[in-house]
Amino acid sequence: MIEVANIVPLFSTAIHPLATADAVLNSIAAALLVTGYVLIKQRRETAHKWTMLAALAVSSAFLACYLTYHLTTEPQKFGGSGPIRGLYFSILISHVALAATVPVLAIWTAILGLKDRRHAHRKLAWWTFPIWLYVSVTGVIVYLMLYHLYPPVS
Repeated sequence: MIEVANIVPLFSTAIHPLATADAVLNSIAAALLVTGYVLIKQRRETAHKWTMLAALAVSSAFLACYLTYHLTTEPQKFGGSGPIRGLYFSILISHVALAATVPVLAIWTAILGLKDRRHAHRKLAWWTFPIWLYVSVTGVIVYLMLYHLYPPVS
């Protein structure tokens, strides 16, 4: 059985505020991405456009917070052990690898959409959307696992 030890409250003062801000921004980005997807399926193009641009802005804010946090603080060590450790690092590695692609994919997809190059936009969005959504959701999962469910043992 996998045990969750020493759960830290969601808004603990022991956690750097930028780490929490990153998780909140990732959550908002994920919600905007799903909303944008639903809107385009409903053929509400203008609402889709503004929602996806909002997702791009939120993800940009996330990147600024993420870089500031990781350039100014020591890395947090994962406190879990056993099978959960392997699961955590599997999620983390796939998250980081795919996250490296999101800025280019998201910006290029947005440019194609804004230029009304619909066919190219749709083709690239077919790849961009699931990768971007996966990265946003796994970012929150990594945060919860690292800071709340399995913090380092003091």
